Amino acid sequence: MPAEPPARTLIAPSEMNRRTGRFLYRFVLVLTLIGFTLAFVFPLYWMATGAMKTSADLADSTPTLLPRSWHPESYRDAWTNVGLGHYFLNTLILALGAWLTQLLVDVSAAYALSKLRPVLGNVVLGMMLASLMLPVSALLVPMYLTVVDVPLFHVNLINTPFAIWLPAAASAFNIFILKRFFDQIPAELLDSARIDGAGTLRVLVSVVLPLSRPVLAVVSIFAVVAVWKDFLWPMLVLPDEARQPITVALNRLSEFMPANQLLAGMAMAAVPLLVLFLIFQRHIIAGLTAGSLKG
Repeated sequence: MPAEPPARTLIAPSEMNRRTGRFLYRFVLVLTLIGFTLAFVFPLYWMATGAMKTSADLADSTPTLLPRSWHPESYRDAWTNVGLGHYFLNTLILALGAWLTQLLVDVSAAYALSKLRPVLGNVVLGMMLASLMLPVSALLVPMYLTVVDVPLFHVNLINTPFAIWLPAAASAFNIFILKRFFDQIPAELLDSARIDGAGTLRVLVSVVLPLSRPVLAVVSIFAVVAVWKDFLWPMLVLPDEARQPITVALNRLSEFMPANQLLAGMAMAAVPLLVLFLIFQRHIIAGLTAGSLKG
């Protein structure tokens, strides 16, 4: 058999055998890692420590990395004075509902496109993927008109959680990820289940979903994060202040809250997403790198 050609890399293997090449490689690697870490972590640090400064320190023209005097009570005041707990509960309900509806719709659509192979399935998938090329602003008007008067049912969903859940249910990106994963599941497994008498739904629940836990974790995190951090759409469809999520509430209350309490509210709003990522980071990596199954 002919020898495989060597893998092409940014640095030639001959350079890596030299002391200078190894030093430059490690120097650039460490510098890149530090740069990316600072780019992502520093805004979080600035927000968390800024909440412990006084409003006068935040307005100072020469900001400091550390507070001149520490005021951790800003977090307590932000939680109690404006009732952030209520808005956190609203956000949690919206995120969980969007996660559930998105899993039901996206898993069903991806399974049908991957394993049931409907007529014109590739055309439907192509149209779904084409929607990803449209900017979000171009979809706001048709989405808003849809939730104001739902076709066929003629129901107004404004100021209801369904105004968030239903538009979030069908995600072309998540359907594509799920379909690609389902395509890797050997057809022999599904045929064996059908021989044993399992129907289409039973095959999905008993065979496909247990094998798809990594990618389901990825899709779940994408669904929750998308709703948790969304601002423009909830502001449009949830004008009732008592039903608004934390992102909209903080924007509305920003003119009444001190700057340090506003930063404290933002920091607390970011904590659940950070905890979610830290807990499920292994599942995210496994789901994104899963490309095949070993029999």
